[in-house]
Amino acid sequence: MACSIVQFCHFQDLQAARDFLFPQLREDAPSGAAPRDPGKSAGWEDDGWGAWEEAELPELEEEGSTCKTQKTSWLQDCVLSLSPNSDLMVIAREQKAVFLVPKWKQSHKGKEEMHFAVAWSGTLSVEEGESVTSALCIPLASQKRSSTGRPDWTCIVVGFTSGYVRFYTESGVLLLAQLLNEDTVLQLKCRTYEIPRHPGVTEQNEELSILYPAAIVTIDGFSLFQSLRACRNQVAKAAASGSESIQPPPLAYKKWGLQDIDSIVDHASIGIMTLCPFDQMKTASNIGGFNAAIKHSPPAMSQYITVGANPFTGFFYALEGSTQPLLSHVALAVASKLTSALFSAASGWLGWKSKHEEEAVQKQKPKVEPATPLAVRFGLPDSRRHGESICLSPCNTLAAVTDDFGRVILLDVARGIAVRMWKGYRDAQVGWVQIVEDLQERAPETADPTPFGSSQGPSRVAQFLVIYAPRRGILEVWSTQQGPRVGAFNVGKHCRLLYPGYKIMGLNNITSQSWQPQTYQICLVDPVSGSVKTVNIPFHLALSDKKSERAKDMHLVKKLAALLRVRPPALDSIEAEIKELILDIKYPATKAQALDSILASERLPFSCLRNVTQTVTDALKSQELESVDEGLLRLCTSKLKLLHLYESVSQLNSCDFHTDTPFSDRDLAVLLRLDEKELLKLQALLEKYQRENSRAAVRFSDDSDGALPVKTFLESLEYEKDVLSVKKISEKEYVALGSFFFWKCLHGESSTEDMCRALEAAGLSPQLLLSLLLSVWLSREKAVLEKLRSVCCLHTMLSLLSRMKVAIDETWDSQSVSPWWQQMRLACIQSENSGAALLAAHVGHSVAMQVSNHMTEKKPLQMVAGADAEALTDSWEALSLDTEHWRLLLRQLEDCLLLQSLLHSGPPRPRASTLQAEPLPQLSVKKLLEAGKGGIADSVAKWVFKQDLSPAVLKLAHQDRDENPDEPKEGVHGAVLHTAEAEADLGAIADLLRLACEQFPCSLELDVLHAHCCWEYVVQWNKDPEEARFFARSVEHLKHIANAHVQHGIALMLWNTFLVKRVSAAAYLMDKVGKSPKDRLCRRDVGMSDTAMTPFLGCCFDLLQTLMEADVGRDEMPAPVLDTEDAWLAAEGPTSIVELALEQRPVHYPLVQHHSVLCAVLAAVARFALKAVKPLALFDSKGKNAFFKDLTTIQLLPSGEMDPNLISLRQQFLLKLVSAAVQAQHSVRQNGAPSGQVEVGTAPSQDQDWPALAMDLAQHLQVSEDVVRRHYVGELYSHGADHLGEEATLQVHDQEVLASQLLVLSGQRLAHALLHTQSREGMELLARLPPTLCTWLKAMSPLDLQNPDVPIATTARLVHRVVELLPEKHGQYSLALHLLEAVDAVPRAPS
Repeated sequence: MACSIVQFCHFQDLQAARDFLFPQLREDAPSGAAPRDPGKSAGWEDDGWGAWEEAELPELEEEGSTCKTQKTSWLQDCVLSLSPNSDLMVIAREQKAVFLVPKWKQSHKGKEEMHFAVAWSGTLSVEEGESVTSALCIPLASQKRSSTGRPDWTCIVVGFTSGYVRFYTESGVLLLAQLLNEDTVLQLKCRTYEIPRHPGVTEQNEELSILYPAAIVTIDGFSLFQSLRACRNQVAKAAASGSESIQPPPLAYKKWGLQDIDSIVDHASIGIMTLCPFDQMKTASNIGGFNAAIKHSPPAMSQYITVGANPFTGFFYALEGSTQPLLSHVALAVASKLTSALFSAASGWLGWKSKHEEEAVQKQKPKVEPATPLAVRFGLPDSRRHGESICLSPCNTLAAVTDDFGRVILLDVARGIAVRMWKGYRDAQVGWVQIVEDLQERAPETADPTPFGSSQGPSRVAQFLVIYAPRRGILEVWSTQQGPRVGAFNVGKHCRLLYPGYKIMGLNNITSQSWQPQTYQICLVDPVSGSVKTVNIPFHLALSDKKSERAKDMHLVKKLAALLRVRPPALDSIEAEIKELILDIKYPATKAQALDSILASERLPFSCLRNVTQTVTDALKSQELESVDEGLLRLCTSKLKLLHLYESVSQLNSCDFHTDTPFSDRDLAVLLRLDEKELLKLQALLEKYQRENSRAAVRFSDDSDGALPVKTFLESLEYEKDVLSVKKISEKEYVALGSFFFWKCLHGESSTEDMCRALEAAGLSPQLLLSLLLSVWLSREKAVLEKLRSVCCLHTMLSLLSRMKVAIDETWDSQSVSPWWQQMRLACIQSENSGAALLAAHVGHSVAMQVSNHMTEKKPLQMVAGADAEALTDSWEALSLDTEHWRLLLRQLEDCLLLQSLLHSGPPRPRASTLQAEPLPQLSVKKLLEAGKGGIADSVAKWVFKQDLSPAVLKLAHQDRDENPDEPKEGVHGAVLHTAEAEADLGAIADLLRLACEQFPCSLELDVLHAHCCWEYVVQWNKDPEEARFFARSVEHLKHIANAHVQHGIALMLWNTFLVKRVSAAAYLMDKVGKSPKDRLCRRDVGMSDTAMTPFLGCCFDLLQTLMEADVGRDEMPAPVLDTEDAWLAAEGPTSIVELALEQRPVHYPLVQHHSVLCAVLAAVARFALKAVKPLALFDSKGKNAFFKDLTTIQLLPSGEMDPNLISLRQQFLLKLVSAAVQAQHSVRQNGAPSGQVEVGTAPSQDQDWPALAMDLAQHLQVSEDVVRRHYVGELYSHGADHLGEEATLQVHDQEVLASQLLVLSGQRLAHALLHTQSREGMELLARLPPTLCTWLKAMSPLDLQNPDVPIATTARLVHRVVELLPEKHGQYSLALHLLEAVDAVPRAPS
């Protein structure tokens, strides 16, 4: 109960506001010279500059330290204002401002906390060169009946150096602008309505006061409230429709010119005051002298206090009624500003004024009325002292003034004198806190008379002065007027203390009582920690120590706390001392606090806690009934009951209770009402689950002793109207409480009957006990599965709970669902420990059958006449709705258990990706039901991805169930071998997978499973695009989908969701650079490296090919019928992937083919690093426009004859592709190492038959296939692959042109053999050749051959082939014959 500082709000992003207001303080902005790169070698630029750098170093360090100081003290240079409702904060500097509003946000601890977030930021200045000097956030009361007295919206009032006062909404919209004086606005202050505490106190009006260097302007609060509401409505109408609006009523204000004072810094408007007769006569004598006339009724005056210089503090009094409010220029301002400044925010949609007219109106300033002179009546003259600020107390009787000497002076406002001074507070910031006494906290047993005549008189009010000294970083709280310091806190040196001093504007004596807002009178903003704090001050700190029972009680509480912290040497002595201290405390609230601290102590034994609580309870019961605090007595009684319950449970748990009755499997079967076959199935299922579950994860050992500290026990339970309930505690604490009650019973080490009897007697409801019991059972799965005898104990405990009075309603019949059993089923459905849940469900089903049979036997046999009891029992079991629910739950839990065993199976993969190493989520029946019809297949797909199983393993698991002999056997042998290896490596995975497929014949149908695996792999690939093998495996699963409808939909969804954006980015990037892009560009545009982009494009081509095949196959087979297992018909959740796939519209086949051609081109460019190729340049304008459009739409595609230039470009590309493909195939064989351009290890497109693909592309690109084939044959012969060339020759149509090309290639080979080897035999043969042939050979260039070292016999076979292909009438036929003779004459190398 001491003074405390409490943090109630955080800043979500205060640094962003600082960076906006102080751009030079941004962390990314350069604060000096750029740092030199340490890895850069010294060159000529660095020579001779060392001395200059050393000379500049101190200055740079000084700038850095200054910048560092500004980063922490920047808030001191800002104008700061906080709404009294804490619903808006304004931070402004120069022309900029940031508006922050509170939002509720969940912290990392899971608690809801309030955070100030930026709602608006921008520039407030309108005129050039003006800046913000002061700001206020004034909440305006709502006029609606449903929210009377509550704030409707908050107006931001801002004063500028130009003299303008502007009013804004929370979103930064300008409502009104007033020029009341052509001088700088020094300070804005507001006063709102307060209900007078005493009949003699004058009721104060609401007003806004504006201080100028030589004047004060006060605006009437009612007039301001009406004008702001009207302006806001007009802005809303203008924003909605742009219609003309009615002018708001003019503002009523007064303007006083302050005289006889040198300078003014701050002011306080005290309000209207009336002098007593003595003060009236004294004042009249001082002003008028001995002969002054005195009026019969004292006049009402408005009092103003200013601080500044000469005098240090000035007191001004303005007689009410002496000067009429000035309205003339206000009407002019309203008339002009409503069409200019008011609607400047809506200028985008208001169109009746031109831009030049608006500028002319804004430049024309309104007429400023002169001020009414007001002389200072008296002051505190101190020529050397200069005032800095003044802060008026909430009761308008005291004011705190700060000066430049580091003093804080307390003024008596009514008498005009200083009553107290504090020293050593330079640059201090002050505020006030008014605390109202809580009448409920007064000690009922005290006999001291109160100042108001009775112990329960009106509430007393205390004023506390809060002083923040930034130089010392300390916040102090002082009791006024002459009270001591009651609190001090270290808060840091860069905070700002905010004291609004007003509440909601627009209230009166009726509406102000309807709703009490949650306000903080004073707030401390800490920019370093980004928090907003307030100060809580108990009322009793204002009381003197001699007369305060509360102070004495607090002393006893502190003494008790110190006693509890010390380890007791003797328990008897400390128990007696604790009893004495707590009995001496008078206040009930303090006594309750002391009792809570005793019960929360971990050092005291249980006996001491029980004895102390019993002593306090007995002392309260011994007092008179009228003087006993009911709340304290109720607290002591409830705590004593809890202690007795704790003692009873502890004694039962400590008893030596053991049952020696043997428990066999047959007993378990009878207990659970299962036959032998069902029991064996259950045991086998639990054994597999236990084995896989223990291997899947590391689990910490459970705290199996069931012990619970008494402190935790008391904090977990509470009594409400003699009913014992559990508080809102964490799940771990809930399980610990249940373990304390039931763990020993479940192990057979405590009496189950005695425990249930004790808990029922304590007031715990059966529903709560069932919840605690199930929480223990379901959370301790490992222990209950290892010791199946606990099933018998659970059965006994559940039977006893079910027999309690309010457990099962006696009116329950078989056609309704029992809430008791529904609670148990719901707990099993939500549990992620499927093994324990399945056992609990079996036990619950057995007990439910037992209870229902018992209730049936109790019913009269009138309903079924002539039927024996056994037949009635059987019919009751068959018709019971609860029985059907139990059977459904058991089936669901068995399925979930099997699925969980499958997901936990499989050894850890040593070289798995980080995505595959992530643990799979735990399953529950509730999660599977909420996951929809595709939830089961989705869970298995995640497991398949984690184990990285091939599609052949999934196919093998389904072969026993649905083997189709008509399916093609292509590649089956290799798949089975691979599957056998997988089974050998992964152990029992295949068996579990087969069991799962048998258990879920519909949800894990092969096509459904392949579809979910395909989607899962591509989702994981999208998280890390560098893992190209994930995408390749996804396409592989896609190809294994047998139904064309599902395959078509999945492929289309993959393309639209994950691929089209990346493919378009890759296409435009390649087209821009004209080659395969570098790694940096690929990462920037496509989001993956260059090495990952090559297989990505190849897989995209494969996917589009699969999509085209599926589109053709859709017409040949019906759409599949998606069924669901009977146990999972209630599943509701997101639509499954297969259902979405079947909903996809059919694609436009030519458009898919068009994209397939592009993907093939992109893959070829990336695979072979082709240069000078722009993929999009190979298509005309129609083809380019059709790219990356929705594949289900019909686009305008190229048709008819193509431009010859475009066909020439396409032909050049295809010839480049064929050359690169042949070179990639034969470079390893020829050079013994891969080519520098080609990466041989790239997959999956290295398995692609690129020459065959080039032929297909030639057909789609309208390029002559024969040209490509002839080029392919020539490349094969150029690389020396004559055996492949001979096969390819058979596919060429124009044999004559091919023969001419091969003739040149044969000549190149012979020229290399004769001219470049320079052998004697070759020279002799060359001399014998015909001149024509000799000249032709010399013209040949063997450098064009990729592999000139070909055996002459191979060349001879080639020439023979050329002679066969050339017709006899061909012009080169004779040359071919001569070449044939020459080749035959060349000596052959020995083999």
